[in-house]
Amino acid sequence: MTIQGEPLVRFDWIGNNLGLIGERLWEHIFLTVLAVGLGLAISFGLSLAIRWNGRLYLPITSIAGVLYTIPSLALFALLVPFTGLSILTAEIGLVSYTLLILTRNIVGGLEGVPADAREAAIGMGYTARQLLLRVELPLALPVIIAGVRVATVTTIGLVTVTALIGQGGLGQFILQGIQRFFYTPLVVGAVLSIALAIAADALLVGLQRAVAPWTAVKR
Repeated sequence: MTIQGEPLVRFDWIGNNLGLIGERLWEHIFLTVLAVGLGLAISFGLSLAIRWNGRLYLPITSIAGVLYTIPSLALFALLVPFTGLSILTAEIGLVSYTLLILTRNIVGGLEGVPADAREAAIGMGYTARQLLLRVELPLALPVIIAGVRVATVTTIGLVTVTALIGQGGLGQFILQGIQRFFYTPLVVGAVLSIALAIAADALLVGLQRAVAPWTAVKR
């Protein structure tokens, strides 16, 4: 297939740049895992604070909601004067977009634990910590992992935008293709980003079935 006389994909370019493609793919995975991991840790802390004091839910989710609605390019532009064209700038933005999704799902998962399960655990002498770790979190895992899936796929897409500040992983290929009107790196970056999102979602589905097999749909 050609566009204006130029092949859509030049396989010789792909063959000559396999090392670079692997490097960009690893960068994309690293930025995504770091952002989701940090977002999950922060959201878990915020969710525990909400669990202890329900009045914190509205202000915490409101702030997270505001961060989520800021356009990614605008957020990165606001951060660059303070943190530069760095991985820190990229991660602050990426983590910010995970907080609303993850906090809502963690809180929702914990609140969805059946009251009789809590009462049975308390009756057996569980402490608050044991109740959380042994009863509430295991039962809330399906909802939490569902939030992680959404946050991960969303972050994989947003990482491509960070190419504009030199941290984009596969987004660097997309930006290169646009700037040079060269379709091959653009297609490579786009296809691999989509494939990465699909693979990550499938991996998390498998993880959910492994840690919470009772959620699997029985046919």
